[in-house]
Amino acid sequence: MADVVSDLASPSLAATLGGPAAARAGLAPSKPLQIVPVLGLPFVAAYLVGLVVAVAVNDLWPLDFFHVVSGALWTGIDLFLGFVIGPIMGRLPVPARVELSKRLMPKMVLLMPTLVIATLTAGWQLARHVGYLYSSHPQHPWVVASFVVVGVMAIIAIGLLEPANLAVLFELRKPAPNGALIGKLMRRFIYTAGITGAMQIATLVIMTKLASS
Repeated sequence: MADVVSDLASPSLAATLGGPAAARAGLAPSKPLQIVPVLGLPFVAAYLVGLVVAVAVNDLWPLDFFHVVSGALWTGIDLFLGFVIGPIMGRLPVPARVELSKRLMPKMVLLMPTLVIATLTAGWQLARHVGYLYSSHPQHPWVVASFVVVGVMAIIAIGLLEPANLAVLFELRKPAPNGALIGKLMRRFIYTAGITGAMQIATLVIMTKLASS
């Protein structure tokens, strides 16, 4: 991860992405980069409608389904971004990194907020349904710990990762992207993804404890 951070912040990236060199290298997009993948919106809408139905039905299985599936995807993506994509990007040439960002970042715009919302909503409703929210429940301290960890991860995902993601996309839409700015934003994105990935381990410990009790 240190490699990709230092390379993204290097002056050579700024020189490559900015000005006429960007056009010659094919890094400046020939057509405006799509910030939000329109084709993915129906899938997001369907998933969120299913979440609303699960909450309205207030049955254990649909709530458990949305919480487990959304949480597992959130965990897997964080770990993948922080510990797989980060090191790989550090070994890619600059044009390849930019192309990867142009294809990966728009998907994250839809994917991460959807998974965060579904995980937190279904998790809260599930805890209420089972009775974990009552202080008299023996597993209540573990549930409180999970709320703290997941709450911090949600703040990082929506307050740091998502703005950095959008800022990179808007910068890549420009005819002459600012390489230094992209390097700074990608540094934030990769580091925070790694932090949330590490925090997901704590979530897995808590969830397996609750499931086995």
